[in-house]
Amino acid sequence: MSLNCACLLPHSPLLIPEIGHANYNFFAKTIVAYEKIGQKIKAENIDTLIIISTHAALSKNYFYLNVAPEMEINLKEFGFIPPRTSLNGDAVLADKINSALKEEFPLLLISEAIIDYGSAIPSYILKKMALNPKIIIIAPAEDLPLDKQYSFGVALGKIINNSEKRIAVIASGDLSHRLKKKSPGGYSPKGAKFDNKLIENLSNSPKAAENIIKMEEKLITAAGECALKPTLILLGALDKINFETEVMVYQTEFGVGYLSLDFVIKKIKERKTGESDIQ
Repeated sequence: MSLNCACLLPHSPLLIPEIGHANYNFFAKTIVAYEKIGQKIKAENIDTLIIISTHAALSKNYFYLNVAPEMEINLKEFGFIPPRTSLNGDAVLADKINSALKEEFPLLLISEAIIDYGSAIPSYILKKMALNPKIIIIAPAEDLPLDKQYSFGVALGKIINNSEKRIAVIASGDLSHRLKKKSPGGYSPKGAKFDNKLIENLSNSPKAAENIIKMEEKLITAAGECALKPTLILLGALDKINFETEVMVYQTEFGVGYLSLDFVIKKIKERKTGESDIQ
């Protein structure tokens, strides 16, 4: 099995101390969640990290795959330009993904050296933890239905699990941006309703994807979120894998739902008798 680590992580710029300044301290619990994921990535000896971000060249009708051989983190739009931070792309695995999926799904290749902030923020935090896996960035197709996002993830999962590499997948996204009057998207009572429903659905691991796909479209639109499609792609990649979800932390101090959630993969341990047991 090549998918060794999977999680949903928020991408608020305030998670970067040079951007968040005094507000950074409010994210202490989320930073701890990031540290735990970083420890898992290190312990699992991850070769390649796939980040799914709605901010990476989002297209209405196409999935995007960034195949740049070298990428750079640049957060100047938030007033912070870090020391040159280069990430190596995984051209070999990206080519396999493209070759396998381009006939079945609308897939466009891009070669963007400067990565989007939805990918840059988790990459930067993990890089500061001395983690340096190769990177592949995928963007959902904005206007394609939720079941199509999931199907894309299922097909992606087959590529991942046929790979000899040890792979981690991060769905980068925030829940509702409309939880409070001070929220970036303004207030909507449906914001909290959406977040609660999504967390409830994710907590029911066996039916998570099925229940999320059935969520009311008006509720999703009213919530103003950017995590649903990346999460469904990730759930698709976990289609043939036994896993449980663990809510690590959910923060709302700034009017946005910042959920950190670990998809705990149940590994198969071979017994001496030849039988198998699930850890």
